[in-house]
Order: sequence, then C-alpha cells, then structure tokens
Amino acid sequence: MKKLFFAFAIIIVLISCKKETTTPNNSGNTSNDTTKTSNDVSISEFNCASATIVGKIIKGQPVSNVTATIAYTGGNGTSYLSKSHSSSGISGLSATLLAGTLANGEGTLVYTISGTPASVGSAKFVIALGGKSCTITINVDEVTQNPKSGYGPNISDVDGNSYKTVYIGTQQWMGENLKVSKYSDGTTIPNITDNTQWENNTTGAWAYYNNDAANNVKYGKLYNWYALSKTTNGNKNVCPTDWHIPTDAEWTVLTDYLGGLSIAGGKMKEEGTANWNSPNIDAVNTSLFTGLPGGFRSYNGLYNSIGSFGNWWSSSELSTHLAWFRNLYNSNGGAYRGNSSKMSGLSVRCLRD
Repeated sequence: MKKLFFAFAIIIVLISCKKETTTPNNSGNTSNDTTKTSNDVSISEFNCASATIVGKIIKGQPVSNVTATIAYTGGNGTSYLSKSHSSSGISGLSATLLAGTLANGEGTLVYTISGTPASVGSAKFVIALGGKSCTITINVDEVTQNPKSGYGPNISDVDGNSYKTVYIGTQQWMGENLKVSKYSDGTTIPNITDNTQWENNTTGAWAYYNNDAANNVKYGKLYNWYALSKTTNGNKNVCPTDWHIPTDAEWTVLTDYLGGLSIAGGKMKEEGTANWNSPNIDAVNTSLFTGLPGGFRSYNGLYNSIGSFGNWWSSSELSTHLAWFRNLYNSNGGAYRGNSSKMSGLSVRCLRD
C-alpha cells in the first residue's frame, strides 16, 4: 500500500510540473510558451510599429552596426535569456537580443541584426518575449555604385548653406569646407573669439580665421575636434543628415585611390594661385576635391598659415589629447597624415554615409 501511495504521489508531482510550463492560448487551449524563460518573464505589450532602426542593410554585404530598438510596456522586472530570431521574406538574417533584465513597466529592447542578406526587399522578424510577439520589418537595399568621378547633387546644412559634392572612387565627399554654426539637431555650436577662452576650452567650438567673417565664404569655419566627436559633443552630428566626419581610415581610402600620399595632394588642391600662395606645386585638382588653404587655429588660439596650408580633421583620435588630420601644402603635391591637439581649429569636410 505504501509503494502504491508513493508512486501515486510521483505522478501527481509530474502532472503539477507539466502544468507550470503551459499557458492558455487565445482560443482557450494550452500550448507550450516558448517565449518565457525559467524566470517567468512577462510584458503587457510590444510596440513594433514604432521600432527604431539604425543602420542600413545591403544585399550581399555582411550586416554591420544595424540595430532595432523596440519599446514595451508592462515589464515585470525579471531577467531574460539571449534570444535570436531568423528573418522571413529575405533569407540570411537574424535579430539577436542579448540576455538582460526587463524594467518594471516601460522599457526598450535592442536587437542586433546580423548575417548576409541574399536579396533585396523587406526582411521580417517575429519578435517574441514574455508571452507577447510582434513583427518588425527592415528594408534590404541594393548596393549603389557611385560614379568614380564627377560632381554629385548639392546638399544643404541646418543653417541653409549649400555645398557641392563630388564622387571620388567609391566615396562621395563634400566639395567645399563646412560652414555650419549648429549641429544637425539645431543646437548652437559656440563661436569662441578670445584666445585664452579657446585655449582653456574642451567642448565643441568654432571660429572664423582671424575672427573675420569674410573668410567664411571661401574657407569655411575652423572647428576644434570636440565639436566633431560624438563622444564629446553629446552624440550630435555637425554634418548634414546622412553625412559624417570621415575617419582616419576613410581619409586613407581617398588618398590611396588618388595614388598614395606622395601624389594625392596635387590631385586634391585647387589649381592656380588665386587662393593658394605661390608656387602651389603640382596642383591639378583632377579629383575635384578642390582643397583650399584655410590655415588653422592653434591650441592657444593663434591663427596660422592661411594661403599655405589646408588642414582637415578626421573623427579618429590618437590619444586623450591628440586626433588625426590630413593636410595639403602649397610647396609640394603630397597629402600628409598628422596629428594635432584636439583644441586646434581645423577645416572640415563631410563624407556621405
């Protein structure tokens, strides 16, 4: 009798455990809830319709730095395991959520998109967690091949300044120096004229060469590096929408395409001596980059070398106090890679995303 009672008790326990792993579906039946974890994660609602997609997905190219952020409500503050969802409509992609913890109430989940899409169109991901699911859609685009040379469409900044653009190899560059006084979200970038204030400043700022606004028309503004870096400017963009400050590596793509540092400068400089000091050696401007000698402002606020040097920031830093830039000289046809104090004021060219 005791053996029978013990066996009956085991059966009761097994039945009880099985019930804990099932939840009613919408029809009132029960089915395995694969969207929950052992921590009984629960939310009230997903909001896939307002998902924020960052980055672009191109057919046949490995996905890099693309995320989808989805808001939810009614989170119960429990932790969840890592989850991955494969795409439909377009094969070869997945959306992965790393392990984390829900907020109590409203919050967001960030899914990282990876893989290599096989075709163009709409990739759909059914996102499921905590008993809820919804679908996000991300477009997969065809790669756009830029012409190897020639002018592109003009672009405008938030101040309304218009700029020529130019295709050079696989890149599209601004064909003029940046003149904007605000970030793309409309936030003002301070104009610092006092030398001492410039030297002691470690936030975004700009200046006209010699504090003379007449230089803006031809040469654009001089910006310190803090105005350009998203780590120091509050994650803002000084360039027009869909454009960015080129990295050190992206500058190298340009100069390599133009034959290397020893000769690229001549192909990037505006011809003649209307704006460059004589002799402006090897200036042929075959790239249409039309580099101009806007000079620079030193870390201590002093202005130097207008007419002789053109200097352009990259977004890449060398150290806590130094960042990489490129420059051109009137005395030879080279393009030079150097580093400067982040407090220096240099010209800026933006590059298409």
